[in-house]
Amino acid sequence: MDDITGTSPLLKSYDRRCKIIKLLFVCSKNKWRSLTAETVFSDLTEYNVRSAGTEDSARIKVTGGHIGWADIIFVMEKKHIRRIRDKYNQELINKKMICLDIPDDFTYMDEELIETLKSRVSEHIEIPENF
Repeated sequence: MDDITGTSPLLKSYDRRCKIIKLLFVCSKNKWRSLTAETVFSDLTEYNVRSAGTEDSARIKVTGGHIGWADIIFVMEKKHIRRIRDKYNQELINKKMICLDIPDDFTYMDEELIETLKSRVSEHIEIPENF
């Protein structure tokens, strides 16, 4: 996993400073990976969660508004970083963008995808142990 911003690998201290943290999950089409992440993490009351996709055919296409809204942006692959930077470089100033390195090998709410998301996201934000 890459912390693209070059900040501390754990954003746990960031969690403690803010009441509700806004998380944006991004994949290509917003049908499987990012939508699963939104569904899973939206159960946590300390986070406000949205998802979007980078492709024109995405269910919900990422916009500058999404980028501006988010405190932390989790992307599934490095190509999503490039696409977001190409379109929204200005909006990314002072934003945390983290690549989870999750390939497009899963369907919506796949159990392995859920476990992978929980494991990789928990390296960057606090998640309850019983989650």
